[in-house]
Amino acid sequence: MLKSIFFISVLATLSISFSSVKTSVSTLNSPEILDEEHPGPIDWITIEEAVELHKKEPKYWVIDLYTDWCGWCKRMDATTFQDPLIAAEIEKNFYAVKFNGEAKRDIIIEGQTFKFIENGRRGYHELAAQLMGGNMSYPSFSFMSNEKKLIQTIPGFKTKEEFLPILKYLGEEAYLTTSWENYMAKYTSPYPSQEN
Repeated sequence: MLKSIFFISVLATLSISFSSVKTSVSTLNSPEILDEEHPGPIDWITIEEAVELHKKEPKYWVIDLYTDWCGWCKRMDATTFQDPLIAAEIEKNFYAVKFNGEAKRDIIIEGQTFKFIENGRRGYHELAAQLMGGNMSYPSFSFMSNEKKLIQTIPGFKTKEEFLPILKYLGEEAYLTTSWENYMAKYTSPYPSQEN
């Protein structure tokens, strides 16, 4: 609990409530960015790059929390993140951060170091654990406001049809005035219906 409060205050200090519910090509060559064969239309960046870009232009963040062994993470990269509407929505409203939840490297934010923690066969990164509230489920997607406050972390594989309304709801700030249920009642998907 204390670590959680400390982490949120560290992110807030960086110049970083969701009740219902890029850009660096060199980053794609990083060993932490999975599936280089399918980098897709989204220019993923690191957390450190997002912090620097945010200083110049505050923007919402979507953080894709993945691991190298996660099949559903790779499926997201090969399907949902290949979709041009998803890429356009992310480009318009978010810094797209890809973060390996088992990264071995230290991440230093405002002098605070977040490390890899040995635990069982794999271990985890402290920053990933903070973003996911200790629920280490992959893939997960953390959304941060342009004030760098954690809005929500959403676990699990999402199709493009499921992910696009989430991006719009958060990126267009509908979550500030409308419940997820009311938003979805009026939402019209741009994708063709799968019903027969």
